[in-house]
Amino acid sequence: MGIKANIFNIQHFSVHDGPGVRTVVFFKGCSLHCRWCHNPESIHAAKEILLYPDRCIGCMACREVCPVGAQVFDETGHWIDRSKCIHCFKCCEECYADALVSVGEWRDTDSILKEILENKGYFDQSKGGVTFSGGECMLQPDALTELLKGCQAAGVHTAVDTAGNVPWESFEQVLPYTDLFLYDIKAMDTDVHKACTGVENGRILENFTRLADRGENIFVRYPYIPGMNDDQVEKIAEFLHRWQQIEAELLPYHKLGNSKYRALEAQNVFEGTVPLKDEVEMLKKKYGFQ
Repeated sequence: MGIKANIFNIQHFSVHDGPGVRTVVFFKGCSLHCRWCHNPESIHAAKEILLYPDRCIGCMACREVCPVGAQVFDETGHWIDRSKCIHCFKCCEECYADALVSVGEWRDTDSILKEILENKGYFDQSKGGVTFSGGECMLQPDALTELLKGCQAAGVHTAVDTAGNVPWESFEQVLPYTDLFLYDIKAMDTDVHKACTGVENGRILENFTRLADRGENIFVRYPYIPGMNDDQVEKIAEFLHRWQQIEAELLPYHKLGNSKYRALEAQNVFEGTVPLKDEVEMLKKKYGFQ
C-alpha cells in the first residue's frame, strides 16, 4: 500500500513544470499564503468543497442530502453556509452536474506511482518525467521520498517544485532521489516577502544557498506581481548572479486562479494588475530571466 500522501490533483501531459512532457502531482497543504496563489485549493491541508454556481442546474439534490442545511438556494442564487458545513461531502457525491466538487484526498504512494508510470513512454520520448508540486510537497517528506525513490528506480526523471520553507532535514531526505529542484524565490526583502506570503524568507534563502553551494540542479522561478514584489526583480537577479550555472524564469501574474477563489467563496480575493507583455520582455532581457 505504501505511505499515504495528501494530494489534490494529478495532471498529465504538462509542458510547463520541467523538461519534456511531465506528470505533475499536486500535494495539498502549504506553509506560505501567497496573496496571488493560482491554486488556492492547495493552501489548506484539509479537504475542501468548491462550488461553481454556473454549473448548478437547480435540482437542489445537494440540499436534500445535507444534514445541517448548509446548502442554500435563495434570491442571490446557490451558496454554501460554510459556518454550518460539517464537511461530510454528501453534497459533492450527489451533484452529478459537478457544481460541487471536493478537493483533496489521501492516496497511497503505490497507487500514485502506478499512475505516474503509465506515462513512462511519453517521458522517454520527450526526455520528460514527473514533477511533485503543491501546495508544498516538501511538507510531506516521507511520502515524497517514497515516490521519488520509485520513480528513480523506474528510470523516470524527477523534479521537486518547492518554495523552500521547510527544515533543511527535509531537503537532505529527498536529495538522493531528486534530479531537479524548481525553486520559487518571491522576494529578497524580508518585509516584502512577509507582506506577500505571510512568512519571512530567512529559511527559504538559507536552504536555497545550501542547495546551490552543493551544486544541485536548480531552476529558479520568480513570480512577478505588480504592486507586490515588482521592486524585487533586480535584487533577485543580483542574488542569483553568485551561481552562474543557475537559470531563472520570470513568471508574470495572471488571474486564471480567480475562479477557484470564487468557488471556495473566499473573502478579500487578490485582484492584481496583469503586467504588459512588453514590460515583462524588457525585464527578462535586462536581468537575464527566461
